[in-house]
Amino acid sequence: MLDTLITSKTRKKLLLKFFLNTDSYTYLRNLEHELDESPNALRIELAKFEKADMLLSVQEGNKKMYSANTKHPLFTDIRNIVMKSVGFDQIIDKVISQIGDLDKVFVTGSFAKGVNSNIIDLLFVGNGIKQDYLVKLIEKVEIIIKKRIRYLIIKPQDLVKYVKVGDGELLLLWDMKK
Repeated sequence: MLDTLITSKTRKKLLLKFFLNTDSYTYLRNLEHELDESPNALRIELAKFEKADMLLSVQEGNKKMYSANTKHPLFTDIRNIVMKSVGFDQIIDKVISQIGDLDKVFVTGSFAKGVNSNIIDLLFVGNGIKQDYLVKLIEKVEIIIKKRIRYLIIKPQDLVKYVKVGDGELLLLWDMKK
């Protein structure tokens, strides 16, 4: 869907980076390596986003750090479009309603870092999650979104251990308390 609306691959990568993981806070050279884009293309797109007030920047030493402007009037709408283009909204709606005792759902891996991928890594946190049901739903959702979904189910008390062992990139998709 984003391919039809936005023809610049650099702009799409930046939208995914900053609007999927709103905690992203990074600088040009890091984006260059992470997104495999030229610094010039990134600089141009970052300037456009910054001029539109969609990204905020702060100078830290010799680095200009960028982050999403979560107070922008269109932030929620843009984030929803990005989430829908990836298929997260369908995953959440279809899986969470009947999965069992679910506390939280996180995205990990590439998407948590804001990098598009053909594989979506999910972390389900809860007690008594119906794994058979989850497998069936994931198979259906994979067909709809045309991406592979890998998942891990852990108990709430193991979340702290997982974060220590993992790469630290967790994007909260759903929380029972919210």
